[in-house]
Amino acid sequence: MSTRVAYLGPKGTYAEKAAKALAALENIDSPQFSPCKGLRSVVENLANNLCEAAVVPIENSVEGGVTTTLDSLWIHKNLFIHRALVLPIKHSLMSSGSLSTISEVLSHPQALAQCSQWLNDNLPNAVHLPTNSTAEAIRMVKGSSFRAAIGSKDANEELNILAYPINDIEGNCTRFILLGKKNIKVDGNKASIAFSLKSNSPGALLKALNCIANLGLNMSRIESRPSKRELGEYVFFIDLDLNNSSEKDFEKITEELSPLCNQIINFGCYFGSEVE
Repeated sequence: MSTRVAYLGPKGTYAEKAAKALAALENIDSPQFSPCKGLRSVVENLANNLCEAAVVPIENSVEGGVTTTLDSLWIHKNLFIHRALVLPIKHSLMSSGSLSTISEVLSHPQALAQCSQWLNDNLPNAVHLPTNSTAEAIRMVKGSSFRAAIGSKDANEELNILAYPINDIEGNCTRFILLGKKNIKVDGNKASIAFSLKSNSPGALLKALNCIANLGLNMSRIESRPSKRELGEYVFFIDLDLNNSSEKDFEKITEELSPLCNQIINFGCYFGSEVE
């Protein structure tokens, strides 16, 4: 029986590459990759049982957290992280025209932001047009002499590669996560939680962080997102580093945080893989 794996499509995106790598790392039998239009749609496909797994980007080394992914994970609280993978991102500029004829540059907003300095230096007058994905941008510029796309050169079939790589930071990379609806992991070197506080008062967040620190858990990432209920109220996403001795401590985290929090989401333990 095949396993349907949703990812941000169309074919040729960095997300597709990450989905195939994560499926292999998790030994998923007969994966059937299902491209979706928009990150929110990827998560909703899993939440609504239209697939058995989903792959989404959660953090970029240049632009930080992927807000659509974080917000979607807070809305759909019954999802778990099964594996994480850091993927190197090297963007190319592609077009049917030449660099001197380009007046519009299309790509996913994250890709446009990751190449903003290069674009400012080399195409200062070009208009930046956001698309749902880098692969969508590549398809939209085919045959155009005044439009160019930013994306993976591996996804290019017909366009001229005008410049490569064009990302502003050489070590640009994105962390992708594989999501499922079952908490199948009993161990791992990473763990993730999210919570909202009962009180927006001085020291409230510090008390919550101290609970985590007192368990001996190292916080490798802390990020806040607006709760969208009222100004000044936030949701906090935290990644934790685990080892053999700290896995049992992680099991206590919900109990320790409960008196301080309105809601707590435990995304579970999982293995995080280094850049391939």
